[in-house]
Amino acid sequence: MTATTLTPSPSRTTGTALTVQQTARPTGFPTAGHFRFVQSRVPEPAAGTALVENLYWSVDPYHREMMDGDFELNAPLEGRTLGRVIASRDASLPEGTVVLHRKGWRTHALVHPEEARRLPEIEGVPLSAHLGVLGGTGLTAYVGLTRVARLRAGEDLFVSGAAGGVGTATGRFARLLGAGRLIGSAGSPEKVKYLTEKAGYDVAFDYHAGPAAELLAAAAPDGVDIAVDNVGGDQLGAAVGALRHRGRVVRVGTIAQYNTPSAPPVLFDHADVVEKSLRIEGFLVRDYRDVQEELYEFAVPHLLSGTLVSDETVVDGFERIVEAFLLMLRGGNTGKTLVRAA
Repeated sequence: MTATTLTPSPSRTTGTALTVQQTARPTGFPTAGHFRFVQSRVPEPAAGTALVENLYWSVDPYHREMMDGDFELNAPLEGRTLGRVIASRDASLPEGTVVLHRKGWRTHALVHPEEARRLPEIEGVPLSAHLGVLGGTGLTAYVGLTRVARLRAGEDLFVSGAAGGVGTATGRFARLLGAGRLIGSAGSPEKVKYLTEKAGYDVAFDYHAGPAAELLAAAAPDGVDIAVDNVGGDQLGAAVGALRHRGRVVRVGTIAQYNTPSAPPVLFDHADVVEKSLRIEGFLVRDYRDVQEELYEFAVPHLLSGTLVSDETVVDGFERIVEAFLLMLRGGNTGKTLVRAA
């Protein structure tokens, strides 16, 4: 596994639970002042529930979008979380079971069976992979390539935001699925180097270095067959221009607009869509839960053999989850951003 680990913070107090709440709507980039930590006693499970002590928390770009209205103020934030059942009053969730749930940014969570998915503990596969290449991040990349783009062997790809969690997983999966040239964009020279030296990309560019269309044209002078777009904005416009006949755009996210809601609309030649018979399709990974077992069958053997790596930036200590979130929004991560219990 390739992981960047930040320094740990002190352990939380035994018998005390911590929860993160959003206190205000941000304009532009959020700050630590938009959040607060709330302390309480560790709850007792009621009949039909189980108490989960959380071990890993997923920090994702979509959280920023939800801060504008989807997250309720002064209430616990939701998000993908992995933990172990430490007390149970439901036979389907026995103590010791490792589960994935969405009760989010808190150290302990009470879950009903329908709110938690039991995870297989696979020898040789770290638990964190269930939030990375085996989790929603990996499922997004896999669905985007196999269901939406319908990648064929030898096809060339451009991936925007390629050094993030979905971007690194997309590149690694595409390579294993027989893709041709892989071109990626990232936000710094260090990330560009990471993509080409470690993450399997053939060419990458720093999108700050000039107009996106010119940078992509230089990296892929003969065009590409598929664009997996995590960013939107100018990079989406550049991708449409670079697509070959019957090219496909897979729309995953719009990071470029999350902190700049007044950003201008994406500009591209709309005639290209007709004249080149292009397809532009977005999707929500929650609509493809039935593909999860197929992802396991595909990815686990590669993880065990070492031909697949889970790219991660790991921040130690739940008390640093807001810091990890802001770090990710500023581009301070490589791969999936995770917070690990101290």
